[in-house]
Amino acid sequence: MQLNNPQAGVITVWSDISCPWATLALHTLHHVAAERGARLTIDHRVFPLELLNRRPGSRPEHDEEVATITAVRTDLDWSPWEVDDWTFPATTLPALAAVQAAKQQGFEAADALDTALRRAFFVDQRCISLIPVIEDIARDCAQVDADALLEALHSGAGQATVFADFEAAGTGQIQGSPHVWTSDGPFAANPGVEDVEHFTDYDFTWVDRLL
Repeated sequence: MQLNNPQAGVITVWSDISCPWATLALHTLHHVAAERGARLTIDHRVFPLELLNRRPGSRPEHDEEVATITAVRTDLDWSPWEVDDWTFPATTLPALAAVQAAKQQGFEAADALDTALRRAFFVDQRCISLIPVIEDIARDCAQVDADALLEALHSGAGQATVFADFEAAGTGQIQGSPHVWTSDGPFAANPGVEDVEHFTDYDFTWVDRLL
């Protein structure tokens, strides 16, 4: 399987929507690119943590990582999970499949949906395990044809890609969530972060190197 998109100018990002480190990288990439006036084309690939770890996402681990990141990146609107425990997503596979299904409408649509799903989870604290929630989020994305997306999801679109990427992620060539690749090959795993265990500073220069 081709692990990166070989088209010039396309950035391939392997990640899980539930991963705070991946969401930090993508937020930073979008923010700095917008400041530079740079056009982004992102091909989202799936690093499904729950399949690789063989367990659902942990709310305590989520809260700890969010607190660690926001202590350094105070510009983020994230907070530990503050709504009912039972609304914490038990799975992100439907959301991951939705982003892959949105690729049928192009990379821009898929990236817009991915960004909106991450904001729904990390900022608005919505249960992105649920198809009705995913549908509502898609309808708020101007770049996404929500009716076409829902029809595609009902027919199983995106699921096969999730599991194909799962097989690729298990080979060891993908070094975690996130792992950023260019059309030439691997760029960086968890760029901007030197040590997740002792995270005290964030290096923004990786975005300029990438762009």
